[in-house]
Amino acid sequence: MKNVIRPVIVLFVLLTVMVGVVYPLVVTGIGHAVFPSQTSGSLIEHNGKLVGSAVIGQQFDAPYYFWGRLSATTPMPYNAQNSGGSNLGPTNPALADEIKGRIDALKAAGTDMSQPVPVDLVTSSASGLDPEISPAAAAYQAARVAKARGLTADQVNALVSRYTSARQWGILGEARVNVLKLNLALDDLKPMHG
Repeated sequence: MKNVIRPVIVLFVLLTVMVGVVYPLVVTGIGHAVFPSQTSGSLIEHNGKLVGSAVIGQQFDAPYYFWGRLSATTPMPYNAQNSGGSNLGPTNPALADEIKGRIDALKAAGTDMSQPVPVDLVTSSASGLDPEISPAAAAYQAARVAKARGLTADQVNALVSRYTSARQWGILGEARVNVLKLNLALDDLKPMHG
């Protein structure tokens, strides 16, 4: 029996150290060396202050900011500890109410409602943490943001263009605009208080 138990215990300890300690340290070290920003959370600093992450959305609802996708996380929007979508189906009245509420908020903020509203402005993402919107959603809000900030439409549209990322490697995903980065650039161009 001793001949069986001793090798099992040695193998257990050896594998625990290799898989539970050595492997995670090696992978983490390689990650920090090759992708330092990503392994640190893709954090964004602005004027020496940590303001968020490039991969987790934030709540913006002032008329002078671009708004991101709705967040269905609880107990508060963009709660990274409770990531998840609303899971509301297209025939669910609660989804229609959510969309109507966002359309009403866009109207109340002074958004020109003469064009169809881009779907990503009135629906939540699967994770509830989406930090990006489509270029169409940014363009839809540009006139409202320009008016609220006292900027020209050309100034705001130029920022939208500058912060629009193309498809990854030219083929994956869609073009997108990071809302936090765009709003920080707006604050740099013309700060707002309130």
